[in-house]
Amino acid sequence: MIPYDAAMTIERLDRLDDPRLADYRHVPDPELLRRGEVFVAEGRLVVRTLLSQSPLRARSVLLTENAYRGLADVIEPRLASTPVFIVSEGAIEDLTGFNIHRGCLAIGERPVSMSLGAMLDRLQTARRLVVLEQIGNADNIGGIFRNAAAFGADAVVLGPGCCDPLYRKAIRVSMGAALRVPFCHAADWTADLDALRVAGFMVAALTPAADAQDLDRYAEAVPPQARLALLVGAEGPGLSADALAHADVALRIPMAPGTDSLNVATATGIALHRLCRPLPSSDTAPAS
Repeated sequence: MIPYDAAMTIERLDRLDDPRLADYRHVPDPELLRRGEVFVAEGRLVVRTLLSQSPLRARSVLLTENAYRGLADVIEPRLASTPVFIVSEGAIEDLTGFNIHRGCLAIGERPVSMSLGAMLDRLQTARRLVVLEQIGNADNIGGIFRNAAAFGADAVVLGPGCCDPLYRKAIRVSMGAALRVPFCHAADWTADLDALRVAGFMVAALTPAADAQDLDRYAEAVPPQARLALLVGAEGPGLSADALAHADVALRIPMAPGTDSLNVATATGIALHRLCRPLPSSDTAPAS
């Protein structure tokens, strides 16, 4: 059993019509996005990330007693500011209408929408960005954020037609990376691509076009200190003509004959693995 302390904000709830559970009650993701206030984090790994590694604030946590025991180390330090609701096994499914959560959900507060300029001001030492156009599939968005975190990209820029990275499924597929990797929305697509170049970024478009440069050769030649924005488009149509026209270089991943393309998240991961080389030790070591 969970020990009770009057100073803790842990509450056992027996009634699912409790008004404190309103944010969890059968609210579809499009409605949450329309409100522009909160998002849902599901599963122990994702909720752990929200509570321990993300700059985003958790409004509350809803979980079973068993899930609480698995997350107590990250929940208890936040009990003074984050309400925690304990319900019986099976109650979360009844309340939410879905069951991919392992007995654990949290409501997080959406960040204030950030412009590209504001993000660049905040990340003045950023070297690698991922810039997306028309990536509307939640699995692909989640996979791209997971790759961005894995290979050390500094941020993701979401262009037109992109899925919300705080959509419940996108967060889950990203393994919580969408809660850690900074992102912004490009309000004026082509102008923001130009703004990246003005800020000193080389805009590199990823494309299967036969006349594009070989990714491996380019990665070997580009200095790790260079600022690089990897521009990626939707599967099928690829990048728009406008996006390609605003790129400095087009890159392709060498593939076996008869294969014309890769899944966009897979392709992004391969490109980031090649392009996100660490800085030489002489650039990262502190001055003596």
